[in-house]
Amino acid sequence: MGELRWHPLIKDWIMIASNRQNRPNMPKDWCPFCPGSGKVPDNFDVYKYDNDFPTLSQNPPVPDDVETRIYKTKPSYGKCEVILYSPEHTVTLPELPTAHIRKLVDLWAERFDEISKDEKIKYIFIFENRGELVGVSMPHPHGQIYGYSVIPKKVELMLDASKEHFEKTNRCLFCDMLEDEKQAGSRIITENEDFVLFLPFFTEYPYGMYIAAKSHKQYITEFNDRERDNLADILKKATGTFDSLFDYHFPYMMCMHQGPVNSGDHSAYAHFHIEFFPPMRSETKQKFNASSETGAWAHCNPTAPEEKAEELRNAYKKFTRKE
Repeated sequence: MGELRWHPLIKDWIMIASNRQNRPNMPKDWCPFCPGSGKVPDNFDVYKYDNDFPTLSQNPPVPDDVETRIYKTKPSYGKCEVILYSPEHTVTLPELPTAHIRKLVDLWAERFDEISKDEKIKYIFIFENRGELVGVSMPHPHGQIYGYSVIPKKVELMLDASKEHFEKTNRCLFCDMLEDEKQAGSRIITENEDFVLFLPFFTEYPYGMYIAAKSHKQYITEFNDRERDNLADILKKATGTFDSLFDYHFPYMMCMHQGPVNSGDHSAYAHFHIEFFPPMRSETKQKFNASSETGAWAHCNPTAPEEKAEELRNAYKKFTRKE
């Protein structure tokens, strides 16, 4: 079964993908993402791999006949790709040279451009799940790209808030946020010429850093050579900072936010940024999304962002000393 089902209480589409229930965990003696597996080229630096168990498909099945006057269905149209970061089975993002990460940035941009040519796709989401704690079944370093046929609810809410701010002020909400963060200074971790790494004023997660473009651009495809180099640089520094916090491979969810595609003009207020959702609140304690966060979307951060930002700055200094 694969289809989208309408959730009338929150006005959003839910992906039903029972085929993913049977996807395998990583075999102990074989990895499909490693050269020699027969599933990928014998030689590659970074590589696009079509997901073997896609949630969305450009040839989706016909939805089940279960609609009512309230409940609606639609085909689970879209695209699911896996992006392999390296042929090395254990080398993670912060351990890769910056020049190698630049190749990853270029592949992301190439795939974003290609997927956006499908006019049925409305939003392209580049992301990475890292670590068993967030449900990773394949440990070979990789990320994913989903092309949705609808704009997801959270993205819709962010766009609505950004559009409202723009209509009131003629300014980009995210650009104004960056100004406030820069003035405060206490939550900035580091920056380079084109990107800033910071722990937002409102962060829901103790270590939930953001990477944001300093220039107002909505798509990764709009970045020039220098900006792509600097995106690779800040990605290495951000993920290396996480690993240096407690000297282990830090679990996280990395989510890249860009403007919608094939959905009108959002360029005035859609601003490229990346947010991290790390599930740890200390070296040994996990932050759980309990009833308030899950049932009411009423998030609670049990730590002060300014204090955690200081921890992250110290971890960043520790990481850069290792390089």
